[in-house]
Amino acid sequence: MKTAAYAAVLNHSRRTSTTREDEGRVNYNYEPVALEEETLGREEIRFSTDLDAEHHILLAQHLREFRKNNRNRTWITIMGALGVFLFFYLAIADHTIHHVKASCDGLDGFTCSPEISRFWGQSTPYFSVASEIATEVPNQCQITFAQILSRHGARDPTASKTVRYQELVDRIHANATSYSKSFAFIKDYKYTLGADQLTTFGQKQLVNSGTKFYERYRTLAQSITPFVRTSGQERVIESAQNWTQGFHTARLQDASSTANESLPFNMVLISEEAGQNNTLDHGLCTNFEEGSINDIGDNAAALWQALFAPAITTRLNENLPGANLTDDDTVMMMDLCPFNTVANDDGTLHPFCNLFTAAEWQQYDYLQTLGKYYSYSMGNPLAPTQGVGFTNELIARMTNSAVIDHTSTNSTLDSSPATFPLEAILYADFSHDNDMMTIFSAIGLFNSTAPLLNTTLMNSNETNGYTASRIVPFSSRAYFEKMVCVGEAEEMVRVVINDRVMPLDTCGGDALGRCTLSAFVDSLSFARAGGFWDSCFTPPAGNSTLRLR
Repeated sequence: MKTAAYAAVLNHSRRTSTTREDEGRVNYNYEPVALEEETLGREEIRFSTDLDAEHHILLAQHLREFRKNNRNRTWITIMGALGVFLFFYLAIADHTIHHVKASCDGLDGFTCSPEISRFWGQSTPYFSVASEIATEVPNQCQITFAQILSRHGARDPTASKTVRYQELVDRIHANATSYSKSFAFIKDYKYTLGADQLTTFGQKQLVNSGTKFYERYRTLAQSITPFVRTSGQERVIESAQNWTQGFHTARLQDASSTANESLPFNMVLISEEAGQNNTLDHGLCTNFEEGSINDIGDNAAALWQALFAPAITTRLNENLPGANLTDDDTVMMMDLCPFNTVANDDGTLHPFCNLFTAAEWQQYDYLQTLGKYYSYSMGNPLAPTQGVGFTNELIARMTNSAVIDHTSTNSTLDSSPATFPLEAILYADFSHDNDMMTIFSAIGLFNSTAPLLNTTLMNSNETNGYTASRIVPFSSRAYFEKMVCVGEAEEMVRVVINDRVMPLDTCGGDALGRCTLSAFVDSLSFARAGGFWDSCFTPPAGNSTLRLR
């Protein structure tokens, strides 16, 4: 109806205007209508001379009154027409504005519905985390070294999960006898998610990440191309390629750049085949991969799920009678929110997201956080050891010295300047969420976080910022920086995770989040000693400490 009304307004405009063609565009020459008041005000009143004087007077009064009323009617008509035009114009403008597709993602990450979208655990799209310390490079400091460690972009579910999600949807369709109003979309929902691959949204995330890295380290990046390594899974390789695209495009647009490199950038691919040494993908530590330690995270998450999920399951079954959903089904239905959202090119929130409250999403986020903490972080005795190899490579790069490590490093690659240069200044490595968790733990970035409770929700303030959504979302990135600062005799080090400057408590970080390089390296004694690597291949003996320093 709005469209028809709008067409009518345009047709009216055409009938009262003349048209001309000008460079392929239709233009209208507005012909103003003469105001009645101006014309009539100057017109002499005329009447028949056959009437007596009294009738002349009465007729003149009548004509003046008539013309006055006529002028009023004309104004009313004009204002009414303008009112109708404005009504339909604003209605159409409003309709148009609400149908413009605006992406939820940009250089600073995902910005739509933060009360929901920032609580999806490791399936959260990257967002800029608030920092207690200013993220900008401190005054009177100049960056001399920058290393990014990045997770791949948003992806489809893993192969095993996508099968389970399809089965859940099929089961609901087969058994639900009715759908309440907010659940009605499920009746026609078709599961179309793939498995393991980057989505278009995820590719864009890494392009944005490459652009942001260039802009942050512009003074170095104008003339230096980063040395790139990537773990060998397809989605990680693609993420590295997307990142280089964003970096390269940003540099092309910088008139001050002096670099001549073109795409594709050279990059080192490290195989994820079984038995291969790879600091960007765990897999060598037998007791960690296969032993009872491997169950710690699942057990911790199961305890929390048993507390928060039943009430949600009851509500879901009330709205989907006959579906007979379990608590596991509830968590999988919540999974469908982020995965369907990042399957949309613009990151438009999927209707599954609105089936749950903000409080329930915080409970879900804590479920994922518990799983990460007790599987790949300080809650697992062998998890930090899996990050030792990369930590020792980081030390080598920062100190311009040979890698010293006997854990997961590939000595063939790390001993060659072609595959592990020590003077590159800018480095970019691409990995997975679980591996990044082990690396952050080996470095001790969350040593101040007390063991997470599995029966009580702890918010990010209580965990010192330790949540899966803030640390390892899709396209997560950590910056390891060196800088020279006025008044400091030694290079300083900072670590920034998703735009949050880490306090670096283990090496005496100052108010700007900086440690001296020597203090930072000294604080990495756990990694320099090899962690508990020897325990990877011998029967577990007793309980290893969870507070690794």
